[in-house]
Amino acid sequence: MRLNWESALLILLVLEILLFGAINPRMLDINMLLFSTSDFICIGIVALPLTLVIISGGIDISLGSTIGLCAIALGVMMQAGWPMAVAIPLTLLLGLLCGLVNAALIHYTGISPLVITLGTLYLYGGGALLLSGMAGATGYEGIGGFPDNFTAFANLTVLNLPIPLVLFAVITLFFWLITHRGRFGRHLFLMGQNPRAARYAGLSVNGMPYALYGLVGVASAIAALVMVSYFGSARSDLGRDLLMPALTAAVLGGANIYGGSGSVIGTALAALLVGYLQQGLQMVGIPNQVSSALSGALLVVVVMGRSLSLHREWVRSLLTKHIRSVR
Repeated sequence: MRLNWESALLILLVLEILLFGAINPRMLDINMLLFSTSDFICIGIVALPLTLVIISGGIDISLGSTIGLCAIALGVMMQAGWPMAVAIPLTLLLGLLCGLVNAALIHYTGISPLVITLGTLYLYGGGALLLSGMAGATGYEGIGGFPDNFTAFANLTVLNLPIPLVLFAVITLFFWLITHRGRFGRHLFLMGQNPRAARYAGLSVNGMPYALYGLVGVASAIAALVMVSYFGSARSDLGRDLLMPALTAAVLGGANIYGGSGSVIGTALAALLVGYLQQGLQMVGIPNQVSSALSGALLVVVVMGRSLSLHREWVRSLLTKHIRSVR
C-alpha cells in the first residue's frame, strides 16, 4: 500500500512532536499543543491561498508587507476614533485591494509575478512605514489601546479550542472545498498545468489571478487582525517573518513551484509541521535565527527534491520513447 504525501506529513508531524516531547515533556501537554498554535497559526492562514497561487503557476511574496500594511491601517483607524465595526471590514477591504493590485499589474504588464510582487512587497512595506510614522508609532511598540473585546478575541475558545486554531480549520475547509471539490479547482489545476489549453477550453485565464491574489490579500488581512488581537498592538512589521515559513508550508505541503499541482490538506499539515518546528526549537533553547535558517534549509531541500523528481520522470519518459522507437 502506497503512502500518500498527506499521510506522510501527518506521520512526520507526530514524530516531530514526540521527538521534541522526549527532550522537553511540556511539548506533549495537550493544552500546550493546542494553545501554542496561536503563536504561528497565521503561517497557515496565508499559506493556504498562497498554495492556490502556486498551483496556478504564480507566486506572491508581498503577503508579509500586506499584513503589516493592514495591521498599521487598522491601528490608525482605531487611533482616529473609528469604531472597530467599521475598521475591521475596511482592513479586509484593504487586503483585498492589495491582492487585486498585484493581479492587475501581472495581467496588464505581463511581467513575472515574482518581479511584480517583489515590487509591491516594498510598495506596501513602505506604505506601512509611512502610516506608522504619520501616526507617531514607534517600530517596536506600534499602536496600542485597542478595545478589550477586540484584544480578547484571539484568546477566546470554542469547544476548548483556541479561536485562531478554529479559524484556521474553517479557512482550511473553505479552500479544500473550492480547490478539490468544485469547478474552480478543476480550472485552477488545468491553468497551472497548461495555460494555453485552459484558454482554448474557454476558461477565464486572465480573470483567475484576480480571484487568487485577492484571496491572498484577504487572508493577509485576516492574519493581520488575528495578530493585532493576539499581541494587542498594531505594527508595520507584523508580517515580516511570515513569508518564508508560509512558502515553506505551501511547497512542503505538495505545491509544485512550476504550477499544476498542490494540496490544501498538505499545506495545512505542513504549516503545523513548520510551526511546531519553530515552537520545539524555542522550547529546547535554540535561537530564532537558527529556527529561521532551518526553515529556509527545509524549503531548499524540498524544492531540490521536487526538481530531482521532475527530472527523473523526464528522463524516464525519454528512455521509454527511445525504447519504443528502437522496437
